[in-house]
Amino acid sequence: MKACAKAAGERLPLPLVRPPTGRALARSFVKVSRLPSQRTKSQVSCYTGVSENAVHRIEATAENIFPATKDHVTKATDAINRGEVIAVPTDTIYGFACDACSAGAVNRIYEIKGRIQTRPQAICVADVSDISRFALVDHLPHGLLDSLLPGPVTVVLKRGEDSILERSLNPGLDSIGVRVPDLDFIRSIARGAGSALALTSANLSGRPSSVSIRDFEDLWPHCSYVFDGGILPSGRAGSTIVDLITPGVYKILRDGSSKEETAGVLGKFGFVEEAS
Repeated sequence: MKACAKAAGERLPLPLVRPPTGRALARSFVKVSRLPSQRTKSQVSCYTGVSENAVHRIEATAENIFPATKDHVTKATDAINRGEVIAVPTDTIYGFACDACSAGAVNRIYEIKGRIQTRPQAICVADVSDISRFALVDHLPHGLLDSLLPGPVTVVLKRGEDSILERSLNPGLDSIGVRVPDLDFIRSIARGAGSALALTSANLSGRPSSVSIRDFEDLWPHCSYVFDGGILPSGRAGSTIVDLITPGVYKILRDGSSKEETAGVLGKFGFVEEAS
């Protein structure tokens, strides 16, 4: 964090993030103080106003940033189960993740991004076989989802009446975008949590996507942990989003990084693209 390089005691304002209610989060400050020891150390204390009635205090030190490796999956899973938000790499870009079945956690992501709740978020599950817990898949040909996933594709499906997803996730929509990224780290987190992860890009709404944790450095204090997977090679296009709600028909909602490959797989299963 840039604040770590500043002099002890300096207070630096972080960007103002506006939650979906239209009320701004209280402005956060980073205070850098020196800790007494034989070796000089710096500690960064971040105070983040989440609402008029609650303030979250997050210690944004190097102790909150970890490599995205299997050694830290349990730490990430525990944070998800506590209803917290973490930042993680995927097979495309960096994302904010939380428990998709927790209203508080889902609303927290909307606040961090300054995103209105009518803008949909996707979910991430560990395995293709988990998708039926959260969305309707009976209308799809056997093997289709396994041919698309894991990979840089978000499939949009009907949520279904029996879906266990939190209703504050994409309110008013009966559909949900589902991801199974081709990255063991985030899939292991979802598997360990035993739930779906609400997943959205790690940036403020309207800003460029992040391919490095430095790209969203100003938002670190809003996450319990930031997991560093290095510079991601896929570029900033994100996943290809495809609507598969209608049997035999697909509609590309976002080109993303795998449009041609996705269309090729769907064609092999007899799907045709919806007329514009």
